[in-house]
Amino acid sequence: MKYAICNELFEGWSFGDTCREIARLGYTGIEIAPFTLAPLVTDILPDQINEIRSEARSAGVEVVGLHWLLAKVEGFHINHPDQAVRDRTADYLAQQVELCGKIGGRVMVFGSPGARKILPGVSPRDAMEWTAETIRRFTPALEEHDVLFCLEPLSTAETNFLNTADQAEQLMHMVDHANVCVHLDVKAMSAESMSIPAIIAKHRDHTGHFHANDPNLRGPGMGDVDFTPIFQALGDTGYDRWVSVEVFDYKPDPVTIARESIEYMRRIESSLGGRS
Repeated sequence: MKYAICNELFEGWSFGDTCREIARLGYTGIEIAPFTLAPLVTDILPDQINEIRSEARSAGVEVVGLHWLLAKVEGFHINHPDQAVRDRTADYLAQQVELCGKIGGRVMVFGSPGARKILPGVSPRDAMEWTAETIRRFTPALEEHDVLFCLEPLSTAETNFLNTADQAEQLMHMVDHANVCVHLDVKAMSAESMSIPAIIAKHRDHTGHFHANDPNLRGPGMGDVDFTPIFQALGDTGYDRWVSVEVFDYKPDPVTIARESIEYMRRIESSLGGRS
């Protein structure tokens, strides 16, 4: 199992210090929220890109990619009824693809619930078609930089669009591009009617990335979700990509959360005899 963690947990830390700390704890990958680097990705200078690559390499950590793609920015919406807004969003996501490739990342997770919600007067069918159209506009960039664009289902508590893995798969097929796939998140899957192991099994052939967390917004092992059947399912399906810790409740502190999360996941993996 390859373990990564999302960098926004380490709010106020330098990128280099974050890389060194997570490496000390046993993580080999780091996932980056663009808003932790600059207000807009277009504000990130070449020297900063070089520093990110250098600090990660020096710490022995791989940059997994980007998530929270349209968080804390304004003027972007992937299925907005205004074509100009969708075009602007596609262009900005293409710039993020370029950034992802330049810092060594190969995964972009599209969650961003506010920038994808179905707006008043828009039908679910139009939202799907406009989203697929927007994504197709930057698939050439995905190819050029060898980046996977992973569609993340989120619960109805967070958004009204792409609430199940089945819906994410439907959108994936509508886009119909090898660099577009499905992302699975434990917190989100917990809200589905199907069991998490069943969802993992059903989407085994097009899962590009995986987030480990709990519906209580904390890390794996810090809530009621038992990861044993989850890791068993990942092992049974041959999943060999990243398992990345993403939390939303930063208490008590980032080091404790990161340490307890990876210790728990390693215990689960060990209990399965390394089959996960």
